Amino acid sequence: MKPATTPPGGLVHDPAATHEFTMQFTSTPRGARLARRLVSHRLHEWGHPYDSTANETITLIAAELVANAVRHGHVPGRDFHLRLAASPAVLRIDVTDTRTDKRPCRAQDLQLPPSEQESGRGLLLVDALAADWGITPRTTAPGKTVWAVLDVP
Repeated sequence: MKPATTPPGGLVHDPAATHEFTMQFTSTPRGARLARRLVSHRLHEWGHPYDSTANETITLIAAELVANAVRHGHVPGRDFHLRLAASPAVLRIDVTDTRTDKRPCRAQDLQLPPSEQESGRGLLLVDALAADWGITPRTTAPGKTVWAVLDVP
């Protein structure tokens, strides 16, 4: 499994990014569904067609991260934020919520849940699909950002 490290630059605007999309969503299943669909749509507009490996992979990673933000990072009355950035060789997604007490496990601490358990595999998927991922505390407000990057050809 990959180490959970913060890439250089943290959450600031990446000058190498050729495209960037940010949006705030309600911390509800509907907000998570809309976020996932907009990620796929933006990637398609940026030259990664809906049926491409990059689009399908980042959309799946986005689905897992926003589902976790809604399920585990929800604070009543607070939304989650999504940032998607594309550079020529890398796609990056950041999902920020306002909950500080529920932090995901680091990559090396992830364990497969019992087979009868219906949840608990999302970050294992993220770890398997992403080139790297991790957790960064927010500096301007309470909360955390879970990010993932994907190398693209």
